Amino acid sequence: MNSVTLNSILRFVSLVLLQGLVLNHVNFLGYINPYPYILFVALFPINNNRTLFIFLAFLLGLGVDLFTDSGGIHAAASVTIAYIRPPILKFSFGTIYDNQTIKFSQIDVGSRMVYFSILALFHHLILFSLEVFNFSDIILILKKTLFSSIFTIILCTLFSILFSPKRK
Repeated sequence: MNSVTLNSILRFVSLVLLQGLVLNHVNFLGYINPYPYILFVALFPINNNRTLFIFLAFLLGLGVDLFTDSGGIHAAASVTIAYIRPPILKFSFGTIYDNQTIKFSQIDVGSRMVYFSILALFHHLILFSLEVFNFSDIILILKKTLFSSIFTIILCTLFSILFSPKRK
């Protein structure tokens, strides 16, 4: 087992446990929750098996769903962002993605925030649309999406800075 695989396993387990045991109970202002477990999808190695990646995203969301008893909405949102990640990577990083040479520890914070922002907004829009599941509550869905995304983006950026290998 190489270090990349071990890193991915540790990230998967720690993010599901952090989300399930700690962050699901935050509920800031009654409706704002951070969902930094999407970091697993965001930071998963780019040149790995895409089918395996989407399956792991499903397991990630299912793990969070088991903690929250939410009926699969996290799994659906996680699979969706895993599926649409390639065009988001291309938009966020351009030629670095085309050459398959992205190393998140070497990318500037601004580009990381753009990438995390797009993923978080898509994830949260899908998550809260499925949670509320009523078009007449579109303002509530958008409000929850926006504010939870801001909280998630800040946490994802902080985690990616704190836990990334230092540049040489």
